[in-house]
Amino acid sequence: MKKLLSLILALVMVVSLAACTVAPADEGTKPAETEAEGEKEAEPAAEGEEEPAATGELMTIEIYDAAANFHGVQSGWFAKVIKDRFNLELNIIAPQVAGDAIYQTRTAEGALGDIVILDKGDFLDCLENGLIKDISDKLPECENIMKFKVQIDNYNQNLGKGEGVYYGIPAQMTDTSPTTLSSENVYSSIWLRWDQYKAIGMPDIADLDGLLDVLAKIHEEFPTNDAGDPAYPFTLWPDWDGGDNMIGIANIVQLTTWYGDKIKESAILKPDNTFTKIYDRTAGYYKIAKFLNDAYQRGLVDPDSGTQDWNTVMNKISNGQVNFLWYSWQQGFWNSMDRKEDGTAFAVIPVEDMLYYADADNYYGSTRVWGIGSQVEGEKYDRIMEFLDWYASPEGLSFEHNGIEGFTYVVNEDGTRTQINSNALMDNLEVPAEYGGGGYNDGSNQINQWLCEAICMNPETGEPYSVSEWKSYKEANMTEMKREWQEKYGAEDPVDWMEKNGKLLASPNVQVPLDTYSSELSVIRNNVNTQLCDYSWKLIFAADDDAFEALWDEMTEMLNGYDYEQLYEFDCANYQKEVDAKEAAKAAAE
Repeated sequence: MKKLLSLILALVMVVSLAACTVAPADEGTKPAETEAEGEKEAEPAAEGEEEPAATGELMTIEIYDAAANFHGVQSGWFAKVIKDRFNLELNIIAPQVAGDAIYQTRTAEGALGDIVILDKGDFLDCLENGLIKDISDKLPECENIMKFKVQIDNYNQNLGKGEGVYYGIPAQMTDTSPTTLSSENVYSSIWLRWDQYKAIGMPDIADLDGLLDVLAKIHEEFPTNDAGDPAYPFTLWPDWDGGDNMIGIANIVQLTTWYGDKIKESAILKPDNTFTKIYDRTAGYYKIAKFLNDAYQRGLVDPDSGTQDWNTVMNKISNGQVNFLWYSWQQGFWNSMDRKEDGTAFAVIPVEDMLYYADADNYYGSTRVWGIGSQVEGEKYDRIMEFLDWYASPEGLSFEHNGIEGFTYVVNEDGTRTQINSNALMDNLEVPAEYGGGGYNDGSNQINQWLCEAICMNPETGEPYSVSEWKSYKEANMTEMKREWQEKYGAEDPVDWMEKNGKLLASPNVQVPLDTYSSELSVIRNNVNTQLCDYSWKLIFAADDDAFEALWDEMTEMLNGYDYEQLYEFDCANYQKEVDAKEAAKAAAE
């Protein structure tokens, strides 16, 4: 799934082509992540500094990228960073943009990509079909990547290919622990514009009905942005549906975590660690689908929802046309420092009956894996491994998570960093010519996936790459708006409020080898997902409660007609292994 914001850094690196280690001489920063927020981009050398010399001829690398929202050749400032250092051009193959059929086409041709970023199930299938390269000869030389040897060994040993054999590198690993929850925000919660919430009297919110009442008042008071364009609390998009090991639409699936439910493919994992069916009327999928339909019936849903893509929604957020956010990273497209200071930024508003599910830090990595295509050989192989190790280096991570030194951040006298131009991403600020020019957002890192999470410690600064964890950021963000929030809720931040009030369900990060679907189950899964997604959008736009209930019954019958029960039984047994491992990790930490 998708995040971003901005900050910066500049470093000079010495690149060894023999080994894939990159050793920076000086230090910089990384692209921003909006509070828990997301992740960012990386930066070119500051003015007056000498760019590291690229070696070899210009080479185009194809990246098959399940995380990307962009399909095509990387351009702009991040393209310049990569070209200057490695003489590489990145051609991103994005199934989220090009369509899922591109996966079948390219796997059938035997060459998915030079670099592949895949959900773990697809990675395993590609490995078994000979599409993934054994990188055991090169990976141990990659000093930056192998700082995460424990995590990488854990993943590869579970592949059953032997000791010391490497095929994959988990995405978004951390250097914390499997039970640490570092962020002050959970992935999904209620984010409202503080000025708009204050304008309606800052009412306490007891439940979803109360939330709709608040959103209706906000919509009545603020039906447009400052330019007169229509604004809505709910602006939805369908292009992420069915991804990230879930079936169903993302705008429902991720919101079930408000009540402690976690979608595991066709099953719902409840807070008590039992499973229930996706169409269970007492469970989260029904609850959130009905919530969105109630919002629609009250005129609170953007009429473009269901047909627009994420990029359109992103622009609407930046334009002030969205009154309600539910991903922590989305606020990076609005929450500039100026808006935090004048109180027009988004803030988390607790809802009293919610039990927020939160995954612990991705110590062992996320649901995705990086690998190299089996057809890659010779100089291309060398240069890819060199690039990947840089991607996990302090300089690479600074570009990814903080942006461009001197443009999105500056280095303080003590080596720490301070964010500047916090609106660079949301306003697509013009990048100086020495960094390649163009808009900052246009030229940002379109790979949209990291080897190392922003919460990892930057050895050059003694602080995490995450902008929201910088001392300078915390001092600057102690605004009147934040003081008002702390006074109202009696907590330092949203996670602190959740912990104090028993509203947080934290889940340890574990890695468990799960069984893959047989060809028969894959067909069932695809059919079930297609039907669930189609019906979910119909449910959101149902004219009234009777129509909603009739559609739910029809959907249930349809899913069962596609052998949903068989899929559900498999998923419950499969994910029970993960539940058991999480319980063991939790017990070990106590």
